[in-house]
Amino acid sequence: DVIARFPLLWWRMRQTVRAICRAQPAIVVLVDSQVFSATAARQARQAGYEGPILLYVAPSVWAWKPERAMELNGVFDEVLAVLPFEPRAMADLGGPETSYVGHPALAQIGFRNGVPERGPLLLLPGSRGGELRRHLPVMEQVAAALAGHRRVSGFVLPTPSSQLAEVNAAVAGWASPVKVVSTPEEKADAFTAAVAAAAVSGTVTLELALVGVPMAVTYIADPGQHRRWVRAGSPRAALPNIIAGHEVVPERIAAEPQPAWLIGEMQKLLDAPQVASAQLEAFHAIRATMETGISDPAGRVLSHL
Repeated sequence: DVIARFPLLWWRMRQTVRAICRAQPAIVVLVDSQVFSATAARQARQAGYEGPILLYVAPSVWAWKPERAMELNGVFDEVLAVLPFEPRAMADLGGPETSYVGHPALAQIGFRNGVPERGPLLLLPGSRGGELRRHLPVMEQVAAALAGHRRVSGFVLPTPSSQLAEVNAAVAGWASPVKVVSTPEEKADAFTAAVAAAAVSGTVTLELALVGVPMAVTYIADPGQHRRWVRAGSPRAALPNIIAGHEVVPERIAAEPQPAWLIGEMQKLLDAPQVASAQLEAFHAIRATMETGISDPAGRVLSHL
């Protein structure tokens, strides 16, 4: 996905650097997009910008290429992390000053009261084009297998508005009808009503945990991703598992689709109440951890002025 868009991304990066150098702002805060942000910061420094540069959302140096932490020294004056363990991880790896400022989902999402006995099952195949191409066929098989389950009233597939037309076209021929939603309000309603979720590894798994939606997590990696993951020691990928430090939700990362595994895990969630209850207990603990020790993000920015 990145390679195909590289010319546009490079042009946007250069455009960003020119804007920084032209405006000479008192401070620069770059948001996520780790390679883009680090490259823009380095080039702005080389072009003469001398003000503070902060990065909002820490790179996952704890997951792969830990040497990246030290490489950020001199690039960013501070990193604002959205996961509670990241400041310690960055310090242990010799990276720049890092503060935990909380995850945006904490303010946007409340923990619901229990799991409904019956409701829609969420299908979350990812948000990028490559992810959708790899995961939509798996989600189709999940929907076909669980369409008649007594606890499943239907299927809801949240997707970004930029992918809405593509996803609607893809699910139009499925045997099981799927409601595709794209607005934040529709997504929030779907999370509140859901009986469970089949999700691709990513930020959405943390959002599900913070709401209290039981889930099973999969990811079909492209060959390059899978090689990097194996070289890194096959680390946990689902954010609830990473934050908890142990397996809270079942996850499987593979180079090939694993529909039978995902269907089996979803059936456990739907048929065994104790499985979903154990996840909810862990989700409560994760939310409590993430609500502790939060620094004010605006205050951290202003401290550099």
